[in-house]
Amino acid sequence: MFGLTPEALAFVVFSLGMLVLMGTGMNMGLALVLTGAGMAWVLDFWDAQLLAQNLVAGVDSFPLLAVPFFILAGELMNSGGISRRIIDMAQAWVGHIRGGLGYVAIGAAVLMASMSGSALADTAALATILLPMMRQQGYPMNTSAGLIASGGIIAPIIPPSMPFVIYGVTTNTSISALFVSGIVPGLMMGVGLIFAWRWVLRGMDLPQGEPLPIKSRLRATVRAFWAMLMPLIIIGGMKTGVFTPTEAAVVAAFYALVVALFVHREMKLADIYGVLVRAAKTTSIVMFLCAGAQVASYMITLADLPNVLTNWLGPLVENPRLLMAVMMIVLVLIGTALDLTPTILIFAPVMLPIAVKAGIDPVYFGLMFVLNGAIGLITPPVGTVLNVVAGVGRISMHSVIKGVNPFLITYVLILALLVVFPQIVTAPVVWLR
Repeated sequence: MFGLTPEALAFVVFSLGMLVLMGTGMNMGLALVLTGAGMAWVLDFWDAQLLAQNLVAGVDSFPLLAVPFFILAGELMNSGGISRRIIDMAQAWVGHIRGGLGYVAIGAAVLMASMSGSALADTAALATILLPMMRQQGYPMNTSAGLIASGGIIAPIIPPSMPFVIYGVTTNTSISALFVSGIVPGLMMGVGLIFAWRWVLRGMDLPQGEPLPIKSRLRATVRAFWAMLMPLIIIGGMKTGVFTPTEAAVVAAFYALVVALFVHREMKLADIYGVLVRAAKTTSIVMFLCAGAQVASYMITLADLPNVLTNWLGPLVENPRLLMAVMMIVLVLIGTALDLTPTILIFAPVMLPIAVKAGIDPVYFGLMFVLNGAIGLITPPVGTVLNVVAGVGRISMHSVIKGVNPFLITYVLILALLVVFPQIVTAPVVWLR
């Protein structure tokens, strides 16, 4: 057909199909199912039963159980006062300095990232609490919104990370190793935001308050004790082998529920229904993406597209750093159009074999892949996290995009640094595992 081989035609169907269907605003999971079905038709491999089997296989995975429980843990944290106590503690220690609310946002983002693993949940919590305070104290809203959006995407990198779970299941990579690989880069993102925020503050006339008495600071820290204990339990339990990453998600959700109901007492039994409904809605979106991606991935494999891509990138296999740089550039472009989860589900199984063939550590590649996809969450035109901040703060999308630029540049520099010096990621993984 059209002088193309079935494999080439399948690639055209996949590429154009995804572009057209995304342009119509169709649900991403459904778009993946339809493009997979189109590829099956042009490959003369149409079988409705096979499509149904792949849909089921896409979510039939024990490690994927971590996803709904981490989502539930994030909802419980926000509803049960855990997130707010983290922000209150950060404000007690650094809120008085010039531009202090920005540093509060960064510190809270890092701490909350070690609990929920969800960029959207963390961003929504930070924006809901901090943006009104920033507006009241005269902070520029575009820059403040950009900082909070940038802080929110630390969540997919610092463990426990929901995208790492999805990546590990999709590519058969050790989830525990991926969790460990994210610790140093996640902290680097936090430090990078501090320097970027200090640079942005130049020339701004922002209020500077008096430091709180040490007793007030300690009181805020004690109030956040149960919140800070949560990441220690999760990471410590996985490190010592007490539970797996999947079981860690269950422990996180149960711990957040107990703290919200019986320690902080900011939730009632009647509130649990609403929390479960919100978590179920988010879970259904993610799981349907996984199911749809399995259909598309099966057809991509059948069309031998990974080998086609390998042949295109073949000359770069002898130079791993150059190959990584090229793949990161490709993923940056993909990230402007696709959300993090579909990017992982579609492209990770295709790109990882090429990276392994070039001698690139699969855990290091996984970290770089997810970090790149997380940066895509704050790049227009899609920029899911940007939309969350704009909606919560009632700020125009244009203003948020303008405000995020200094922090986006910082993240790109960190990404480039990790391409040049992969030991920053690989050395801690070897030492901590």
